[in-house]
Amino acid sequence: MRILLTGGSGLVGKNIIDAFANTAFEWLAPSSQKMNLLDYAQTSQVIADYRPDLVIHAAGLVGGIQANMREPVNFLVKNLDMGRNLLMACLQHRVSQVLNLGSSCMYPRNHEAPLSEDMVLTGELEPTNEGYALAKIVTARLAEYIQREQPGLQYKTLIPCNLYGRYDKFDPKQSHLIPAIIHKIHLAKTQGDANVEIWGSGEARREFMYAGDLANLIVMAVSRFSTLPATMNVGLGYDYTINEYYQAAAEVIGFQGAFVHDLSKPVGMARKLVNIDKQIAWGWQPGYSLKQGIARTYDYYVKELQ
Repeated sequence: MRILLTGGSGLVGKNIIDAFANTAFEWLAPSSQKMNLLDYAQTSQVIADYRPDLVIHAAGLVGGIQANMREPVNFLVKNLDMGRNLLMACLQHRVSQVLNLGSSCMYPRNHEAPLSEDMVLTGELEPTNEGYALAKIVTARLAEYIQREQPGLQYKTLIPCNLYGRYDKFDPKQSHLIPAIIHKIHLAKTQGDANVEIWGSGEARREFMYAGDLANLIVMAVSRFSTLPATMNVGLGYDYTINEYYQAAAEVIGFQGAFVHDLSKPVGMARKLVNIDKQIAWGWQPGYSLKQGIARTYDYYVKELQ
């Protein structure tokens, strides 16, 4: 089987490449210079040249709450263009299988109960990352429509919970919660700071899964693609408070100081937990604990980025 991966230089893409390292699949992971997803003609030509049996769409403009609030136009337009151009090029050249990666930010804000796949487009989105969420929703719907109109094509979407791991972005201007926490606590420890600041009360809850677990699921999905639901959440099935993530990272890194809360800062949704009933029924569960995942991520941070 020949697999084409978009976003091979990103967090998810690099973890996927690692996970497939010892498999027999033929891999193609063109750079954005070779396959610019913002350019339909170029995207279509690459699909025509490579003739993949399966495409995994992991490319995207991603960032944390600060980046999403600062650049909503980019997060909407660029992610929408990437998803549309890729799916329509795959349709044009009759690629039989596409695995599209969505995001749990596609779900309505402020739901205490776990978010099931049928809840997309049933309520208001979180304003701090609305542009990114809209792009992901449209791409997932387009995959669904293509499969509906073309029964011979299998265009499916995984909706992962929040991810972190090796190859993450640790720059505070771009990073998500856990890499940002690792960076802040590492600096505090090395500089001898007594305190680390937490935005808000720290009581908001988040579900973060180690990216290597998602990559392992994708290996399984490629081998069992016909059994994969058309849309499926991927997650832990439980969550932690922001304070608990800070505490876990402090224990892994060895920071002995205190945490202080800035209640004037935005915190996003109070809770965002995905329902994993379909995932369990399909037969998969993540393997890394929170501290195991943070330890592997911190090891990468120290060795590669310091």
